[in-house]
Amino acid sequence: MTVRTRFAPSPTGYLHIGGARTALYSWLAARARGGQFVLRIEDTDRERSTQAAIDAILQAMDWLGLDYDEGPIYQTQRLDRYQAVAEQLVAAGHAYYAYETKEELEAMREAAMAAGEKPRYNGAYRDANAGWRDDPNRVIRFRNPTDGVVAWDDKVKGRIEIANSELDDLVIFRSDGYATYNFAVVVDDVDMGITDVVRGDDHVNNTPRQINIYRALGAPVPNFAHLPMILDEHGAKLSKRTGAADVMQYRDAGYLPHALLNYLARLGWSHGDQEIFSIAEMQALFDLANVNAKAARLDRAKLGWLNQQYLKTDDPEAVAKHLVWHLQQFGYALDRGPKPADLVVALRERTQTLKEMAEKSAVWFGPLTQYDETAVAKHLKEQAREPLAQARSRFAALPEWTPEDIHDVVKDVAEALGIGMGKIAQPLRVAITGSQVSPDIGWTVYLCGRDEALARIDAAIARIG
Repeated sequence: MTVRTRFAPSPTGYLHIGGARTALYSWLAARARGGQFVLRIEDTDRERSTQAAIDAILQAMDWLGLDYDEGPIYQTQRLDRYQAVAEQLVAAGHAYYAYETKEELEAMREAAMAAGEKPRYNGAYRDANAGWRDDPNRVIRFRNPTDGVVAWDDKVKGRIEIANSELDDLVIFRSDGYATYNFAVVVDDVDMGITDVVRGDDHVNNTPRQINIYRALGAPVPNFAHLPMILDEHGAKLSKRTGAADVMQYRDAGYLPHALLNYLARLGWSHGDQEIFSIAEMQALFDLANVNAKAARLDRAKLGWLNQQYLKTDDPEAVAKHLVWHLQQFGYALDRGPKPADLVVALRERTQTLKEMAEKSAVWFGPLTQYDETAVAKHLKEQAREPLAQARSRFAALPEWTPEDIHDVVKDVAEALGIGMGKIAQPLRVAITGSQVSPDIGWTVYLCGRDEALARIDAAIARIG
């Protein structure tokens, strides 16, 4: 049987980090076994679902590279199908019409609580054989079994058993033409041939209800894998302040999408002691059986470290495609600055994120207008005049403008003058960047371009007075 998984978010907000991990694990569970991955938008919450949220989810999936074989499929386009199946269950005796008012249902709840019982539907219409009638209170309820247990072997949590006596007859279809979540999701998964359901463990309590509906429909029950929640760094539930952020905020903060995927994959799953996985390796090695049943904790430091490993080792041209967006956010004139791929090579040893890389790139876009006066006082002294002048002369005469050739000039001038490299490299750093901190001196000068580098050296010599 072909493995088919799905990711089924409700478009009531952005795609947050927990949802992204669920999407990733569902995607990997399919890809690891040559299966198919479906994207379904569960948009039947009419009050909270928005087009903006749908767009945000689709944008995040695209940025992460979680491609789907089918979808997006929208539940609001399947309302007739849900009604047909609900009426099919009524005809088969697995469901029935009920007509309680809100006040009657509330009275049931209060009576149950007064008796020290769990508030629940008391089955008043279960055996009433009430047919369809035009009534605003009309619902269809599922006739849940009253004895026995519902059991399944969860791929993450292991064996789970729930007594049917703990479940009441849930509403599966309302008079307004909308199916309820627990019913719609089963109809969808049956129609879409979903074999493996990967979702958060907040759905564990829904699973026994859904399994009973699968059985009433005579449909195969899929495998279930309920993922533990993600906690913040202190072990508390995530909040917007502690990491429950829109996935796109991780893009904005400067993380590479595949670095974030690698981080999310390891946030509950492992393969030996390996930390860094290519997408191909994740697809080949992922197994839900190796997902930890305990909650995982966010670790910003680890994400930063992992992101830098990709900055260091990925093809600079590939990284540059992501860097360009950040450079644009800073308003740099990209047509008048260095190549983004060159910035990647120059700065990747000194930065953890693309945003940080873009911030450090400012000095090579536009004229140099600010100097660190402490650095000027320390390095632009009289003894720096000759090294700077000689370096300038040799830079102007270079047949090729490369970081390597520039570095060799600095080394040759230092040897010719009998001084250490720092006695020329540091004045050059101040001349080019206005500070004494920068990448390798060859790259620092190279990124300016020859004409701008010569102009900045001239300005530095003039500062010496």
